[in-house]
Amino acid sequence: MVVLDVWADVVCPWCYIAKSRLRRAIDAWDRPHEVLVRQRAYELEPVLPKGRPVSVNTYLGEKYGGGEEAGAAMSARAARIGEQEGLRFDMAHALKANSYDAHRLVALAREMGGPALEDAALERMYSAHFAEGLVIDDHDTLLRCAAEAGMDERRVASVLADDTYGDHVRSDEAEARSLGVRGVPFVVANGRVAVSGAQPVEVFLELLRVAAQPPEVATPRER
Repeated sequence: MVVLDVWADVVCPWCYIAKSRLRRAIDAWDRPHEVLVRQRAYELEPVLPKGRPVSVNTYLGEKYGGGEEAGAAMSARAARIGEQEGLRFDMAHALKANSYDAHRLVALAREMGGPALEDAALERMYSAHFAEGLVIDDHDTLLRCAAEAGMDERRVASVLADDTYGDHVRSDEAEARSLGVRGVPFVVANGRVAVSGAQPVEVFLELLRVAAQPPEVATPRER
């Protein structure tokens, strides 16, 4: 069995791309049924005020410099690569928003339906943000997206009404800090071999191969 702990943020385009590539690697491996993926929460901007979305291009231009034009260029590069993976990006309308509540719902999805529902919920969040220009911290939007992913609306509404599963988010982020994670995506296989970034499918396949070997045989490596 290979257990993959994947730290990611639902507003990170490279995390969306890595999710697609990792799935392709798992499907191409000779033992895909022996791989368990566990999604772990990571907020790139935890202090971003809720209810105050801003254009992703504007946000990137202000954070890294160069203004909105430079931000649009960064977005366009990620979108081009994502579209090669068969993902849909509409960065001109994407809105940067706080991702804390989205992470809480992904944790709820895992409890409600295991890895399959967790994956469906995460995929729906990515699509909402990158393809549909939806505000990912709006509770009505989150409720609708969760329901479309197959989650129980009453349970979702109950979680959104308080801070349930907030401890899951904080625990994941604390573990990431203990591992020295400073950016996502970040994948740890069987707790001993790590890969950072939206690596090619071949790199994720190597990760699976190395992690599947006995600890005394495998040579951990980090990229």
